[in-house]
Amino acid sequence: MANRRRTERISLARLVQRMDSHTAGELADDTVPTGFPSLDRMLGGGMRRRDLVVLGGDVGSGKSALALAMALRSATIGTPVVFFSGEMDEERVFERAMAIEGRTQIDQIRKAEFSDETRAAVGSVVLNLQKLPLYIHPLVGGRFDEALASAWKHKPKLIVVDYLQLLPPPRDRLTQEEDTAAALRALKGLALERDIACLLVAQLPLHQAARKDPRPTLDDFGALGSVKQHADIVLGLFREEMYNPGGGVEGAAELIIAKNRNGPTGFIDLYFYHKWMRFEDMVDPDR
Repeated sequence: MANRRRTERISLARLVQRMDSHTAGELADDTVPTGFPSLDRMLGGGMRRRDLVVLGGDVGSGKSALALAMALRSATIGTPVVFFSGEMDEERVFERAMAIEGRTQIDQIRKAEFSDETRAAVGSVVLNLQKLPLYIHPLVGGRFDEALASAWKHKPKLIVVDYLQLLPPPRDRLTQEEDTAAALRALKGLALERDIACLLVAQLPLHQAARKDPRPTLDDFGALGSVKQHADIVLGLFREEMYNPGGGVEGAAELIIAKNRNGPTGFIDLYFYHKWMRFEDMVDPDR
């Protein structure tokens, strides 16, 4: 009991010290901005180290592209970021990053079919990408620790895992849902242990596109309710044009903050340029 009280006093003293040294208007040193201003305002500046943030969406909604965009924007301000991809190798991820940052179609990049103006823009993007503290690794390994081991040499403040259902569990369970739940709990434990923010992309196995309102909900994530229970922030990506073609604004997207352990819930408006796989903040768009 005495040791516990001593630990609590130390933690409280650290918190007070951090508050005293913090300048009003500046980001706290444990904050990792997403780079989307409307979202960062809702999250009190951005993601926080030691937090698990889960981003889910229907197949084809662009959730992997949005996660990569957040990784790129965080790295642009100097945050060391490790991006784990379970479906693309390093070259494919960088192709997508070039399309996002260069506002260029991936097919053009693959075929190198550029105008002089586009070629110059893509060349500038490549130079910038080479300077970023962004490290791409495949999500491979038979066990949880093996799959993420390559991250630690980079000393990241943010890791992005794309996606939950491909993340191996610490040990095999009886069912896929139990495996997924165990992997998610282990990732939350890793965020606490390593003092990093974790952004985890997830599929929605219980989502029903035909229901009256197809917007993602906490229950759509499945995994025995572990996302609802253990994630600090849960984001759901929704694009109306996927379910009601011609009935909404083409490219319009909602990013739903379905859970926020330390702040408000709600949604922000994004715009999705499908040909570039690029999201922008509709309230505070990129220049």
